[in-house]
Amino acid sequence: MLKRSILIAVAPLALAACGGTQNLGLESVHQPVVSRADYAFDLGAGPGGLAPGESQRLSGWMTSLRLGYGDRIAIDDPARDPATRADVAAQAAQFGLLVSDDAPVTAAPITPGTVRVVVSRARASVPGCPDYSRMYQPDYNQHTSSNHGCATNSNLASMVASPTDLVRGEPGSGVADAAVSTKAIQSFRNAVPTGAGGTAVKAESAGGK
Repeated sequence: MLKRSILIAVAPLALAACGGTQNLGLESVHQPVVSRADYAFDLGAGPGGLAPGESQRLSGWMTSLRLGYGDRIAIDDPARDPATRADVAAQAAQFGLLVSDDAPVTAAPITPGTVRVVVSRARASVPGCPDYSRMYQPDYNQHTSSNHGCATNSNLASMVASPTDLVRGEPGSGVADAAVSTKAIQSFRNAVPTGAGGTAVKAESAGGK
């Protein structure tokens, strides 16, 4: 009878250990996920740029979106009018943004005499966090906590200025100045060693008794 009771008690523990999120190492399974949303706005345009009053409409729309660093602005203009691009770029400059050369594909067709301004916005989040699915269960496989990595990666996702950097990073300029790169090392090498020439090392005091 005693043996049977032990088997019944162990069975629920074994099942409990199999449930919940399993982190097999220090690299958490909870990683930031980047999603993108496109916002389109159609404006009237002519041969000389945006139609009268359209610049004000565009400015109000951009303000309502609260544009900021990381947002991407593109123009879908079948006529490819430089004046239209300049008008849109002037409104984007008020938010410290540039106009991209490539516009994402949108579902609705563009009617003649209009241009489409598309704002692409990326957001980063960590799904499933916090995760307490295996916090209070016995673990016989040396897994880290089911909530491991949630705090660090959630903070990273919320603080990164441009969420797309988590996907592909920044390529950089590709240009490096060797003189600037080695300036600190060269200053260290050219410094006179302390105690050189038989001089004693300068004694310092914090002023205490």
